Amino acid sequence: MPASFRFEMRPVLVCGPGSIGQLGSLAKDLGFTRTLAVSDPGLVAAGHAARIEAILAESGITAVPFHDFDENPDSRMIENGRAFAAAQAVDSIVALGGGSSLDCAKGINFVLTNGGRIHDYWGQGKASRAMLPSIGIPTTTGTGSEAQSHALLSDADGHRKMACGDAKAVFRVAILDPEVALSQPRQVRAVTGYDAISHAVESLVSTKASPLSRCFAREAWRLLNASFEQALRRDDDVEGIAAMQLGAFYAGLSIENSMLGAAHACANPLTERYGTVHGVAIAHMLPHVVEWNSDAVGAEYRDLHPDLASRLKDLARAANLPGSLRQAGVPEADIPLLATGAAEQWTGNFNPRPFDAEAARSLYERAW
Repeated sequence: MPASFRFEMRPVLVCGPGSIGQLGSLAKDLGFTRTLAVSDPGLVAAGHAARIEAILAESGITAVPFHDFDENPDSRMIENGRAFAAAQAVDSIVALGGGSSLDCAKGINFVLTNGGRIHDYWGQGKASRAMLPSIGIPTTTGTGSEAQSHALLSDADGHRKMACGDAKAVFRVAILDPEVALSQPRQVRAVTGYDAISHAVESLVSTKASPLSRCFAREAWRLLNASFEQALRRDDDVEGIAAMQLGAFYAGLSIENSMLGAAHACANPLTERYGTVHGVAIAHMLPHVVEWNSDAVGAEYRDLHPDLASRLKDLARAANLPGSLRQAGVPEADIPLLATGAAEQWTGNFNPRPFDAEAARSLYERAW
């Protein structure tokens, strides 16, 4: 008999080429009448934001656009979004974009419906009141935020990363339309895709992993490993993008029910201190974490690939992601400070091998 576990399956998934056309009917079924349409300025320029506003309008739903945030949404941007949404009296949210758009929408939802500051929701399950119904539409192929209850946001003053999570924050519906993701630049495809790969790898061996979450992690790896390089070579590869989108979603489901590990714990301080793009920071750390963890979970890693660390390095090279921390300009003298920050990250608690500041220092030294 398997060990006791809990697995929650949310949100409703609608996927396939052209599926964004169903947004209006899906929103109407959920009772949307006046919705906050959250998307970043790049999607406005590409015309995607106007498209979803038009689709909503066709179903009699008023879209109120909000674009005032950037790649790493912080507490100040969330408060600006809350004030804007409150003045507009919205009853729902549609988030279109990468992890930044999806997480920004969740952050606004927290403070709009439950009050206070986004800092008050740092952690898990701190929202006491119902949140607005929402729909997530990823335009990148990586974060898996559309499948998760957490928003990863920055503290505008201390630049710390805050994971704010609650079951009430989960999107009611996720729409995966590969045609919408075709316009993402190759470098965005590379960093978000590698991030999705890391989600599959880390959630597979998390100390919270269950038989069912491992099924999603393995299937996520299968899809992503098979499609990542091809999707980087061809901008018009709808089939490859669809596989990456679904793989990222499955990995997000696995995270939601199992958590991550040391690679994410070590990546976050690199983003906080140097502004390193998250997927790049992950590429620096993940192969070394896999090598380091192999004494504890080598058999699980071999289920994915005979030499997983080597394969991960190959995938990073295919994506032209930087190799060592030294090449990225990280001073060796900063390693002790980075290690202290990594040891404070929540995800490190779920790594299959005990993780602390000394372990983090060893990993940064390997990556340097």
